[in-house]
Amino acid sequence: MKRIYIFTGKGGVGKSSVATAHAIKSAGEGKATLLVSTDMAHNLGDIFGRKLGKTVEKNVLPNLDVYEIDPEYVMQNDFPAVMEYLGKLFAEFGEPGLQNVGMLPGMEELFSLLKIADIYKKENYDCIMVDCAPTGETLSLLKFPELLSWYMEKFFPIGKVGVRVLAPISKAAFKVEMPNKYAMNDIEKMYLKLVQLQELLKDREITSVRIVAIPEKMVVEETKRNYMYLNLYNFNVDGVYINRILPTELGNVFFSRWLVLQKKYITQLKECFGALPVYEIPWYQEELKGEAAVRRIVEDVLDGEEIFAARHITERESFRQTEEGYELEVFLPCARKEEIDLYQAATDIVIKTGNFKRNIPLPNLLRSYSVAGARFQEDRLCIRFEKGSDEDGQGNDAKA
Repeated sequence: MKRIYIFTGKGGVGKSSVATAHAIKSAGEGKATLLVSTDMAHNLGDIFGRKLGKTVEKNVLPNLDVYEIDPEYVMQNDFPAVMEYLGKLFAEFGEPGLQNVGMLPGMEELFSLLKIADIYKKENYDCIMVDCAPTGETLSLLKFPELLSWYMEKFFPIGKVGVRVLAPISKAAFKVEMPNKYAMNDIEKMYLKLVQLQELLKDREITSVRIVAIPEKMVVEETKRNYMYLNLYNFNVDGVYINRILPTELGNVFFSRWLVLQKKYITQLKECFGALPVYEIPWYQEELKGEAAVRRIVEDVLDGEEIFAARHITERESFRQTEEGYELEVFLPCARKEEIDLYQAATDIVIKTGNFKRNIPLPNLLRSYSVAGARFQEDRLCIRFEKGSDEDGQGNDAKA
């Protein structure tokens, strides 16, 4: 089965090297492999010592193609009607037009993911390795399809009607041009692509998310938050890579304190991610650039056959019936109880923790139920639903 592996982590921890090592191992095993970068600060070309273009670079190594995605190029070539409309819309407000579309929050990340989904569907790659931007951008990248499709689902059914009714008067009354039928058709196609993209990213048989970290305090704390947010959005995290581990036999007083600190944070990571495979990567004396250098990670760390296995480790959200009604259980490892907030908004449950929020649509069966309470224990948020607990239909706030 064709598979996708997404590598994420704080900036500077070595995601590109780890993703590249996986790609080299996959290609070496005879699998048709694509190594993709969605980070705007691309460095795959630096690793391989060659300049990469805006399209897939074929046969960088036997069985290995490399692609540094240019989202603006993808936007203009894959969705021309939508881009044309958005360009006109910006022009109406005195903006230069087409080049500003990429300034819309999340647009570049969205089109990068859509391109990966198209490649997965149309090309014959066995493995696609995705070298993502630092944690914050990666989380935006992964949550944006669900967020945008949620909004489109709410508003799109009336979209075409609105275009037919408002198009004749929009220019005169609002000084804004409504999208034409071609743009609407592209928007509809995009919505379908978003649905397919969500299914692809959350299919545990297809997609794995792997976190790269180094044993330093700030990185450890961000890695924990990253793991929590990825679980909030229901992604399958199935591995952690601790990079740049100092050798214990250094015999240098200067590094003695660093060895103590590293041991402390390695222990914390292993305790926090006890349910996941944890791989330790040594700190090499040379810069990890070029095939020969990166291949050291393959030989030292990625020697097991289980590296590319489809592992179902993190848990999906689940609904279950109780004597009083129903419960929704969401797995939130490393979350803090005092930072979790939730409320019911119409037909959705909204969960907020830290800087992130997720809307979980309720099944039709629960549309007549309301939140009766919640509890958070053993990394699980359990939300209770009962009938008749919200008479005015405005929704309830709840604290875990």
